[in-house]
Amino acid sequence: MALSAKKQIQYNDDGSPFIRDWLNNREHILNSLLSNLDGMAYCCLLDAHWTMLYISEGCFPLTGYRPEDLMQGGRITFEEITFKEDRKHVRDSVQAAINAHRPFDIEYRIINSAGELRWVSERGKSILNPQGGIEALEGFIQDITSKKQSEQAILEAEQRYRSIFENTVEGIFQTTQDGHYLSANPALAKIYGFNSPDELISNLNDIEKQLYVDKNKRKEFSELMQLRGRVTNFESQVYRRDGNIIWISENARSVKDQNGNLLYYEGTVEDITERKENTAIIEYQATHDDLTGLPNRALLKDRLHQAIRNAERSQSQLAVVFVDLDQFKDINDSMGHHVGDQLLVTMAERLSSCIRDSDTVARPGGDEFVLLLSNLHSIDALSHTLQRILVTVAQPCHIDPREFVVTCSLGISMFPDDGKDIDTLLKHADNAMYKAKQAGKNNFQFYTRELNAMLLERLELEYHLRRAIKNDEFELYYQPKMCLYSGRITGLEALIRWHSPLQGMVSPAKFIPIAEESVLIEQIGEWVLEEACRQSVYLHQQTGHVLPISINISPRQFYNPHLPEMIEQVMAQSHLHPSCLELEITEGTLVSQPSKFTDILKRLKSLGIRLAIDDFGTGYSSMSYLKSFPIDHLKIDQSFVRNLEEDTADQAILRAIVALGKNLGLKVIAEGVETESQKNFLAAIGCDQIQGYLLSRPMSMKDLVEFINARP
Repeated sequence: MALSAKKQIQYNDDGSPFIRDWLNNREHILNSLLSNLDGMAYCCLLDAHWTMLYISEGCFPLTGYRPEDLMQGGRITFEEITFKEDRKHVRDSVQAAINAHRPFDIEYRIINSAGELRWVSERGKSILNPQGGIEALEGFIQDITSKKQSEQAILEAEQRYRSIFENTVEGIFQTTQDGHYLSANPALAKIYGFNSPDELISNLNDIEKQLYVDKNKRKEFSELMQLRGRVTNFESQVYRRDGNIIWISENARSVKDQNGNLLYYEGTVEDITERKENTAIIEYQATHDDLTGLPNRALLKDRLHQAIRNAERSQSQLAVVFVDLDQFKDINDSMGHHVGDQLLVTMAERLSSCIRDSDTVARPGGDEFVLLLSNLHSIDALSHTLQRILVTVAQPCHIDPREFVVTCSLGISMFPDDGKDIDTLLKHADNAMYKAKQAGKNNFQFYTRELNAMLLERLELEYHLRRAIKNDEFELYYQPKMCLYSGRITGLEALIRWHSPLQGMVSPAKFIPIAEESVLIEQIGEWVLEEACRQSVYLHQQTGHVLPISINISPRQFYNPHLPEMIEQVMAQSHLHPSCLELEITEGTLVSQPSKFTDILKRLKSLGIRLAIDDFGTGYSSMSYLKSFPIDHLKIDQSFVRNLEEDTADQAILRAIVALGKNLGLKVIAEGVETESQKNFLAAIGCDQIQGYLLSRPMSMKDLVEFINARP
């Protein structure tokens, strides 16, 4: 048991402390010598605190403390800076050396003043007084942290190296630059189908020709080695000894001598055939929901990232729609997860049916779905999609054999107005969805207040438009066409007008796009056809003139397979001769299906009616298809006429269109003619007919009768 410092100090015959004399005689020598040593010399008592009686200046670099901090009566003892777990080891080692009458040499850890753990090496011995008793200890302490770290690194490297060769399942090799194996381990032999490394080395003596399926792979391997000195995850297909093909991944480096000359390549080989075969399955499972097969949150974010980049390039809008099933939790809790899962699968299918192939339906989790609707150019198209979702989701769902009706709440954020990054768009769509919940469910809400207002206005207009069809609020106006050579009226274009009891006269530019986005355009189009045919007969009765009437056909109407039969039936009911009816089809109608477009034109032409391409020059403009169209008239879009007095480019385009029409045997009609100079120019280049405010604004049937009867 350690004695206190006072009891351990022995005295000389004259009464002076022995250890003080000993220190005074040696201190000037020690200070001179130790100032050049990297470490700390000390003299301390063999007590519970290792009470320091002398410490060299090397104390500060070693411990971060000044010598006086550790001296007797200082602010900390050496026992305290010794790492707690090492203190017993230090004391036991010192005591064992003293008991054996030999110096001690120990390694342990200390905590320096910065709180860092440092390794030290301490060598010392005991100091005896004249009576042979232990007076104190003296020694020298050095920092060996770097040495310990190096030793640990070497030890770990040796352990790893030994483990690789003892337990590895990877092939290990050394090859020459020209493709001969110098060495291989058993794992490599097994991968390539050989019984032993020796068998592999003796049989595979031309790696380029014998091993790689793609003969250029070895060349690529060597070029990478020359360029970088190594290859990483170098994947290729190779032949096994039995002729089967497998996938391998190589990691290798070039080994050179001290002069930089290549000695050989060495590396590892892994058989990744199974991984390659399962890649598609693994990727699918990692990016898709197990239940519905829809993209999960990870894939949704990836697609949203791509969609944002595409929208930035195309300057289009992008919608993120959060879909929450309103009654799902109650059904899932009461009927069980089996019914809940089936319901989720059904809803996933319904949502997918409401969007385009280019859009995305994802299921991040629970009863929430997210729709990614890209390449949006108008709010009307989006509104129609959202309405379709609400209706489709709310249809009865039959499960075991009950019937469930589930509605949904939709929240929408728009890029770039509501956010320009993934997290912001998702957060804002989620917030909007909760607004939809609060608004009574089974509805949708936009994050942006302005869009909400616009959409509500659009929905209100669509509602009144449906009522207008039932309440017969539409009227046809007519705009005459005139022959430039004779000055006679050659025909009329029927134009729809809506007299709303609440909104007054509603512009076609406002309600036709809404009708186009829904089935309403077909009902309106059928009404226009019936009314135009009926009034054409009435006009003949009132004026004695036979004037063909043109009506516009929407793309949705045009591609309706029953359109020819419907036209034939309407003409029969009204007793209108086919030559008095002309259909105007916009050039853009044929963009998606040009061959089908021609077939439908031929079916319509077989009825004996006239056909015209409207707004020519603004749509498809494919001359190769135009020559095969069975049409009678080309109608030049008014955008080319409006500025023809000032714009020489428009003049050139008009000349070209008129010449094209003449060469194809077609009548050419110019729309939007408002001035005499426009009329004179068109007459000069050979245009056949004009239509526009110069001749007359659109007028009611009553005014039209008066207009026709008043002309000579």
